[in-house]
Amino acid sequence: MNTTEIKGNWNELKGKLKQKYATLTDDDLLFAEGKQDELVGRLQEKLGKSKEEIHKIISDL
Repeated sequence: MNTTEIKGNWNELKGKLKQKYATLTDDDLLFAEGKQDELVGRLQEKLGKSKEEIHKIISDL
């Protein structure tokens, strides 16, 4: 998962994540350039998954 890949497709990925995990909010999925770690941290906390699992989930979308 690289930042350019995420940035370019983030709106699409965000929609898919919200469909898959109904508990996620727009605030949880806020992507700011240079703050990818914060996004991953929020997702880890909300979904109860490891950093590696979050990366895999996003990559698999």
